[in-house]
Amino acid sequence: MSPQRPAIDVDDYAARIRAGERAALARAITLVESRRTDHQAAARALVQSLLPDTGKAVRIGITGVPGVGKSTTIDALGSRLTAAGHRVAVLAVDPSSTRTGGSILGDKTRMNRLALDPNAYVRPSPSAGTLGGVAAKTRESMLLAEAAGFDVILVETVGIGQSEVAVADMTDVFLVLMLPGAGDELQGIKKGVLEIADIIAVNKADGDGAAGARAAAAEYKAALRILDAQSGAWEPEVLTISGRADLNLDTLWSRVLACRAAREAAGELRARRERQQVRWMWTMVEARFRERLAEDSRLAERLPALERAVASGETAPTMAADEIARVLGF
Repeated sequence: MSPQRPAIDVDDYAARIRAGERAALARAITLVESRRTDHQAAARALVQSLLPDTGKAVRIGITGVPGVGKSTTIDALGSRLTAAGHRVAVLAVDPSSTRTGGSILGDKTRMNRLALDPNAYVRPSPSAGTLGGVAAKTRESMLLAEAAGFDVILVETVGIGQSEVAVADMTDVFLVLMLPGAGDELQGIKKGVLEIADIIAVNKADGDGAAGARAAAAEYKAALRILDAQSGAWEPEVLTISGRADLNLDTLWSRVLACRAAREAAGELRARRERQQVRWMWTMVEARFRERLAEDSRLAERLPALERAVASGETAPTMAADEIARVLGF
């Protein structure tokens, strides 16, 4: 007989997180990332308990193609913010292996200053195959960090697929980092990213890259003008920065605050967060349905034949979907 697992004391976890204990925060995030049923139940209770202590932080999403300098920029910007008295949490979503589910977890080593800063917390989280590389539990982790007293939350994405949309849907301000060389960049950039960007920052704008960065910024400004104008209190802006050379990062931060302040003054920030909460609920509902699909024994018996029939063209996907719904009693 295996020894009984000790019960998780949610009240104790909550008290220690409110007191700002980093070890408690780390264990709590591990709890919300766990797939064990008892851990999931405890994590839900913990987030509910801490909900009144959340919502005060500035939430910033940051994306960009691999090699654009996200980690270097976050390390430099975050260090500036902690020096100014802020407490900064970085939730860096790592690409998970499609075969093992493991993750590279390299961001913490690339953020040398923040990793050692007592006023910063860097948490790499494997994406575990979720849409666009965004960790399934990033939202809960963000709330836990806020409850622990971190007043700036930076959510870094892997910059692939639909991760940009997912992160924009959980933050106040969405920052897109770009490389100099506007011609090539504009060829490959998705229109959708420009449409959801609040600030575009052309990185590596120091030294030999300065002229190219200015040219790229001009191209992005022109691209934004030909898109449908965004309604609301904020018009997207384009800046040039260098995370490596610590160039214009003070300007970048001031524009982040200006964007958030404009939305708050217009009542958009509150409405934005309310919509995000409701969408989060439906995301969790969909996740529960996917879990049920994976665990249902009746469906497990029927699925292989259904998939073969769809793949061969014998059965239309719509008909197969109807049969799955019938098996599940929908």
